[in-house]
Amino acid sequence: MEFLQPPGWAPPKGYANGVAASGRMVFVSGMVGWDAAGVFHSDELAAQTRQALENVVTVLAQAGALPEHIVRMTWYVVDRAEYLAAQKAIGLAYRDVIGRHYPAMSAVAVVALMEPRARVEIEVTAVVPR
Repeated sequence: MEFLQPPGWAPPKGYANGVAASGRMVFVSGMVGWDAAGVFHSDELAAQTRQALENVVTVLAQAGALPEHIVRMTWYVVDRAEYLAAQKAIGLAYRDVIGRHYPAMSAVAVVALMEPRARVEIEVTAVVPR
């Protein structure tokens, strides 16, 4: 895996500008902050983020993938201000679950998610080296 940082660009904070990788590709659907039984235990964004990331890691494991194999993440949040206010707690949850691995990422504020209680949905692409 190669993290792409064009010369002269300011380093990104918490993500990579791009990632080049080769191997077995793993695609994880959007994960929300509910448990394996589909139950939400919190309506708080950071707590839902932690659970969504744990769900991502669980699905990755089914393919023999680890968090460090993630090359791209897309986050959908229902409230931009809530996301910005919770960044510190979200960052802590991220580092606890994913570690200090920062792939290419996008975050998008959306009007709503399909699950009414969901505050965040995270989808992932990973590449497991052969």
